[in-house]
Amino acid sequence: MDTKKVTVGWREWASLPDLNINAIKAKVDTGAKTCALHAYYIDPYEKDGETWVKFGIHPIQLNTDTSVECHARLADQRSVTDSGGHSEQRYVIITTLVVGNKKFDAELTLTNRDSMRFRMLLGRNALNNHFIVDPVESFLLGPGLGTEDTDTDQE
Repeated sequence: MDTKKVTVGWREWASLPDLNINAIKAKVDTGAKTCALHAYYIDPYEKDGETWVKFGIHPIQLNTDTSVECHARLADQRSVTDSGGHSEQRYVIITTLVVGNKKFDAELTLTNRDSMRFRMLLGRNALNNHFIVDPVESFLLGPGLGTEDTDTDQE
């Protein structure tokens, strides 16, 4: 396993291969403890005696026409307070996260981010052992698979 930390910008491309998300633009958020992933619906269900969640995601920024249905084993449920001070109960999953050449399991909370510009936040739990953040840079690890970044996000 590569233990050298890699520098990332304030936004980077990521993929979630276990969820069939090849590319998702993520905002790097050192103020967030956990990663957050957009889910516009979440339905828990039982599979082989375990609780799983089925959820829909709009993986493309500013696009609600493209949707992917995901399934993941539920790891936890917990109260999370957002940057605005609002608390909500969230489902938590653990899934494979790929950023640049780093591939590792990460804990993600599921929440509706339709009103937010980024569909995913990379929190400290993912950044901790893998990355150093340069807040003035963007996409230091290159474009996402099959993406062309032409926008000028200012969030």
